Amino acid sequence: MIGNWLKTTILMAGILALFGAVGGALGGTQGMVVALAIGGAMNFFAYWFSDKMVLRMYRAQEVDETTAPQLYDMVRELAGRAGLPMPRVYLIDEAQPNAFATGRNPQNAAVAATTGILRLLSPRELRGVMAHELAHVKHRDILISTLSATIAGAIATLAQFGLFFGGNNREGGNPLLAILVMLFAPIAAMLIQFAISRTREFGADRGGAEISGDPHALADALVKIDHYARGITLEAAEAHPATAQMMIVNPLSGGGLKGLFSTHPATEERVARLRALA
Repeated sequence: MIGNWLKTTILMAGILALFGAVGGALGGTQGMVVALAIGGAMNFFAYWFSDKMVLRMYRAQEVDETTAPQLYDMVRELAGRAGLPMPRVYLIDEAQPNAFATGRNPQNAAVAATTGILRLLSPRELRGVMAHELAHVKHRDILISTLSATIAGAIATLAQFGLFFGGNNREGGNPLLAILVMLFAPIAAMLIQFAISRTREFGADRGGAEISGDPHALADALVKIDHYARGITLEAAEAHPATAQMMIVNPLSGGGLKGLFSTHPATEERVARLRALA
């Protein structure tokens, strides 16, 4: 837990630094001060509301034991096995099979699954996926992933805004530096996610296997999800690529820069590690 809080602090400090760099490139000292103030406000807002923002991006609908009894009961049983409070459960009406967890702590967590993953997987395989997402909650990965998803998207927007309007630096700064900052700030934000996200999937796979007691179920699910997700577009993920690292399997088509910053380990390696656990 201490490690994750340290990572969160480093992430938020990195966000402030990136905002300051972009603001300085665009408007000198005054621009840096304004950007740092905006970055601080963004950190505060993201800490408290980023989970709601991500769920809204995916048009997720909350369900309960009446509207989605099988899924809800499955999550409740697994949460009990993991020693976790019951999270909120959401459905996303998308054909691509995928799932993610979000929230700032286990007491305010949510798990979301697409309708596509419910159609594709057997109950045993779906149980493995939900156990994986609850492992993210138990390991307190969800705050870091949700913060990085929402704030990295904001940084990319800020930099693109500055690039579009030319990066006017009234204090006579280097215009080449301004252009470089505006071009590379989105990449730097994605690299923060890359550094934080990639190895966590192995930990969540192991934790999910322990919670469910069935490593093969998650391994089988990953093989299916990876195969079918490649051919089905998830529009919300394409529109908000910074959120891709939250998913159990990379939801992006991989076109352009997106393919350079995959935040997921190779599915084959994940499956091999799960088989070895069994």
